Amino acid sequence: MSQMPQLSACPSCEEPLESGDLFCGACGYDLSAVPARPATSPGGAAAATGQPSEWPLAPEADSSDTPAPTHLPTDLPGTDSAGTELAEPDEYPLPAPEATAVPEAVPAPEAAADPRTAAPDPTPPGGTKLCVACRSGRVDPDGYCENCGHAQPRERDHMEQELDTVAAVSDRGLRHHRNEDAFAISAAALPDGSPAVVAIVCDGVSSATRPDEASLAASRAANESLQGALPRGTHPQQAMHDAILSAADAVNALADEPTSAREHSPHQNAPACTLVGAVVAGGLLVIGWVGDSRAYWVPDDRSGPTVRLTEDDSWAAQMVAAGLMNEAEAYADERAHAITGWLGADAYELEPHTASFKPDRAGVVVVCTDGLWNYAEAVDEMARAVPADAAVRPLHSAQVLVGHALDGGGHDNVTVAVVPFPYAPQGAGSA
Repeated sequence: MSQMPQLSACPSCEEPLESGDLFCGACGYDLSAVPARPATSPGGAAAATGQPSEWPLAPEADSSDTPAPTHLPTDLPGTDSAGTELAEPDEYPLPAPEATAVPEAVPAPEAAADPRTAAPDPTPPGGTKLCVACRSGRVDPDGYCENCGHAQPRERDHMEQELDTVAAVSDRGLRHHRNEDAFAISAAALPDGSPAVVAIVCDGVSSATRPDEASLAASRAANESLQGALPRGTHPQQAMHDAILSAADAVNALADEPTSAREHSPHQNAPACTLVGAVVAGGLLVIGWVGDSRAYWVPDDRSGPTVRLTEDDSWAAQMVAAGLMNEAEAYADERAHAITGWLGADAYELEPHTASFKPDRAGVVVVCTDGLWNYAEAVDEMARAVPADAAVRPLHSAQVLVGHALDGGGHDNVTVAVVPFPYAPQGAGSA
């Protein structure tokens, strides 16, 4: 028996072989069928790998009539690894139906991430404010999403505050892109130790520049002025008058602040707002206002009349006062809400309005912007909108009134303060 040629690679798949191999360990090629000195692989390519350097190159042969070498898989049924037929069992199982096997995808090994080209971490650092619309973009300092440009809810879009006997709610409404209203509520002690309650509501003039800043500055300045004057014993009506002047000074100061691209004089279309305020102290109710924000008196038992305590500084009010139109005609006119008095550097001569009342029964004062009274203008409408328990649940009542305006359409910012009268000591009558 002649000795088998020693090959270093399989002639079929070129897998490296070891000395003494009878079959290729990779493809099962029968190495005993290999000619002594193959010049080409079964596919016709030169089998140069492992070929001795002294072997001459064989001329290219025509293999069209040469049968292909036998290829016996190692798992071929009925044979052993050498191709010898095995004894057939007594009961040979029927072959299973052919099925096309779908090889499982083998995931490619992941390459190590290059820190220089890796995408940024989608999780922003702690404290980063994300857009409420797209939930991915960061919010810039001006309150807009850097990704989709959506304006973000601002702190002033909805505000609520409650003290023992006064509460206020402010809401952006359903049509405006920001809340240009502001309020301030507080309590103070008079020189005799009796309490005083303060509520200030301001409405920014939308046609002016920076109306939201104007309303905020005015409400804060008026409240601070009253907090300083009332404990010193200043009469509440005088204190209210002075507070309105302080608010006007604060709004005027905004017009004098330098701006980067001002194309008009500082007092042209300057920041502006309206103001209405109420003080309950020593059995006295004092109201002060400039513009068309209003105050209403609503008795608890509703046996007495509901009364509007303010007169608008508006075109409609002037027409009615002059006898040129009745109230229905004046407020139906498109010029009805054009205000004739406001706080601001470009306002006409400022004339703060103040009034003092001594109610003979318990009730509440509703201090509000036109965002509410546009939906409850008549006194009987306001009386129906105010909850019956407003005196003991002022915050709930303010929430209900804001909801009344939103349900009516919410075309404007809405701000409401509810002040019970007379003042109840802390803990008395609380809900």
